Amino acid sequence: MGTVDVANKDVTASLADKKPKVVFVLGGPGSGKGTQCANIVEHFHYTHLSAGDLLRAEIKSGSENGTMIQNMIKEGKIVPSEVTIKLLQKAMLESGNDKFLIDGFPRNEENRAAFEAVTKIEPEFVLFFNCPEEEMERRLLSRNQGREDDNIETIRKRFKVFLESSLPVIEYYKAKGKVREIDAAKPVGEVFEAVKVVFTPKDEKVKSHGFSFPLLENESKNADGHCLGGLRNSTGDKLAYSFEVVCHNLLHITVF
Repeated sequence: MGTVDVANKDVTASLADKKPKVVFVLGGPGSGKGTQCANIVEHFHYTHLSAGDLLRAEIKSGSENGTMIQNMIKEGKIVPSEVTIKLLQKAMLESGNDKFLIDGFPRNEENRAAFEAVTKIEPEFVLFFNCPEEEMERRLLSRNQGREDDNIETIRKRFKVFLESSLPVIEYYKAKGKVREIDAAKPVGEVFEAVKVVFTPKDEKVKSHGFSFPLLENESKNADGHCLGGLRNSTGDKLAYSFEVVCHNLLHITVF
């Protein structure tokens, strides 16, 4: 048992040394978070980790751990948070990346507290795809035709579980200013435009206004004593500007 504990501590230490950027992705069934995670991976080079996929893969592997997980699920028991967290840790270390989308986890407050306690990692933020229940229901019924879980009763039970279990997690992080809420009822393209705003670094957002920093050399002062600098627009032309005025304007045009 001692050897296992040492190995787990080594994994936690190795992961903490990487200082990974973790984003929890939460949303009800049918909110479209899977589609948006694929877009984020493509555009921002995150590694997408689904807790459910990792559990299923472990079961399929036939390992001792996988057999234990399968038996617990068959018996209707909840898989312990530590089991899922260890699978997430292993996947994060093996990925070679330092940016992760953790999809569908934490599912409840116990998951959340255990993740932070075991990994010593707090998420950068929580990406919450907020979608009305009626819209999620419509999507699931049209998408899952012929599947075992496409009946309205099962779908509504899934909604109920999400509301009771995951919303407290969202509220916890919202109180810490770490929730980025997306209106997921809109068309896929519009939703991703909102997602891009969340993931685009602020310095790139400033550049998107047609200007690039840093200042050029040979600064001078205007008649009012304000510092003038050189600035290039997107075509490379030099522009003169009052540093104080530009900074004031940027504060207004780059509020996110």
